[in-house]
Amino acid sequence: MTAEKAEGAKGFAGFDPKSVEPYIVKDPENLAINMARAAEQLGKAASAWLAPRESGEKTDSFAEPVSDMVKTLSKVSEYWLTDPRRTLEAQTHLLGSFFDMWSRTVHRMAGDAVDEPASLQRNDKRFSDEDWVRNPFFDFIRQAYFVTSDWAERMVNDAEGLDDHTRHKAAFYVRQIASALSPTNFITTNPQLYRETVATSGANLVKGMQMLAEDIAAGRGELRLRQTDTSKFAIGENIAVTPGKVIAQNDICQVLQYEASTETVLKRPLLICPPWINKFYVLDLNPEKSFIKWAVDQGHTVFVISWVNPDERHATKDWEAYARDGIGFALDIIEQATEEREVNSIGYCVGGTLLAATLALHAAERDDRIRSATLFTTQVDFTHAGDLKVFVDDDQIRHLEANMSATGYLEGSKMASAFNMLRASELIWPYFVNNYLKGQDPLPFDLLYWNSDSTRMPAANHSFYLRNCYLENRLAKGEMVLAGRRISLGDVKIPVYNLATKEDHIAPAKSVFLGSSSFGGKVTFVLSGSGHIAGVVNPPARGKYQYWTGGPPKGDVETWMSKAKETAGSWWPHWQSWVERLDKRRVPARKAGGPLNSIEEAPGSYVRMRA
Repeated sequence: MTAEKAEGAKGFAGFDPKSVEPYIVKDPENLAINMARAAEQLGKAASAWLAPRESGEKTDSFAEPVSDMVKTLSKVSEYWLTDPRRTLEAQTHLLGSFFDMWSRTVHRMAGDAVDEPASLQRNDKRFSDEDWVRNPFFDFIRQAYFVTSDWAERMVNDAEGLDDHTRHKAAFYVRQIASALSPTNFITTNPQLYRETVATSGANLVKGMQMLAEDIAAGRGELRLRQTDTSKFAIGENIAVTPGKVIAQNDICQVLQYEASTETVLKRPLLICPPWINKFYVLDLNPEKSFIKWAVDQGHTVFVISWVNPDERHATKDWEAYARDGIGFALDIIEQATEEREVNSIGYCVGGTLLAATLALHAAERDDRIRSATLFTTQVDFTHAGDLKVFVDDDQIRHLEANMSATGYLEGSKMASAFNMLRASELIWPYFVNNYLKGQDPLPFDLLYWNSDSTRMPAANHSFYLRNCYLENRLAKGEMVLAGRRISLGDVKIPVYNLATKEDHIAPAKSVFLGSSSFGGKVTFVLSGSGHIAGVVNPPARGKYQYWTGGPPKGDVETWMSKAKETAGSWWPHWQSWVERLDKRRVPARKAGGPLNSIEEAPGSYVRMRA
């Protein structure tokens, strides 16, 4: 054997007898006992799933999304199967790829050094275990997975005659199927899982199935996938702890004011309007990460809207109610607490969309209390709204509205699942493997605790949002009707600080950038590194990521980026300078609530309501 062949053979675990020892069952009796115990726990999980369905407490609507997926993918199949030449082309491409893969495997098993094609060299942390390459069996499975999933994506991309929405949905569904069928998700095709199952004689599966039963029971018949150790966090104790008061409340929100930490504060108070899809304390996770605390320390008098976790009583609370009884109510309270009319504002995600629509309504009504608006990862033009548009077409919205009409709201778990599906390979399947197949408890992580703290959404509000924004894009077109008025963002003349994040999968930078052109005043567009959360919650002390600033947001975001200035670290100080350029007047620090009596300590009771 040549030195080159010897080196190639050395790289394969299959040629080293010792390398297969971790895969050999040494205690079959104990393994059989544990498999029986795991089956018993799986039975408990099945019972926890069935119980609310047998009692009529819960009904499933699996047929609707599955039907939509089948209908969408059948349109792709129709293109390739209706023409024999195209069918042969698709088959030839896949079979040719498998033949090449088989040929490489045979040569490597013979001891030859074979270079892997660049297309199969992936920086995919799911396949980080060295046996995915070293062991011939697992190496073949890995290559087969990449070849097949690449082929399926190509079938979608190359299919002609599909409208954009159908192609988008088909690509999304193919990615979901590929993520679910990854060999990393199964014991016999994942070398690490296989070794752990053998080493523990299946004890990992006993623990995993026990956790599965617990998670289904915790979700009252739905799988509440645990992504972190929730027992390590308590709202108001070690998360959301910035000192403040709840100074007012109504049916849909509480208004919080935070205690000043500086001797003087900016004359204009700051109102933060968070999304109601999630809870506001993503901006107050802990003192080191808290944007709220940092803003207080810069001299802002910070007010935050804390939305109620709605139930059937809130079914008719629509977009106007959230604008009037949320933002409008908060503005009234701020004026009573501080005797200031002029306010700076921040809106995050859909909270920013609501803020933008409210500003347009205020412009029509000549309400000039909000003097500047900062938008965090906010879409106002939904032309390029990303993968969430997969869930939005007339048929799907009608089905959703029918389901919501029965309860008056959308279950928080439904929206949480949709968000997790956008990054299934990172937010679903790694936890499925770690929890239920490895039997390991997840580590405590405050951001994932927040992510699991889902909220419900009122039927009227959610329906209005989906139809007016995602489906018909009425806000950007100047066709949205709010409080009986047709509103236009072009009427919003106040300064706008529009923040996008480079890797955002919920509000893509391309979409946020396009929305900048909808406003009638000057827009300062800033692009931050990282994604929807980490790109926003990026305190200066950590020195992470970077941000880009440049000229007016015109043209497309790629052209803007090519000319923009990159600055290392957090964008927070840049925003603070922007705010102070608008109005840097200061007054003595204010007491939380002013003349108003406080109701309770921040973060309040509304944020503690779990779905």
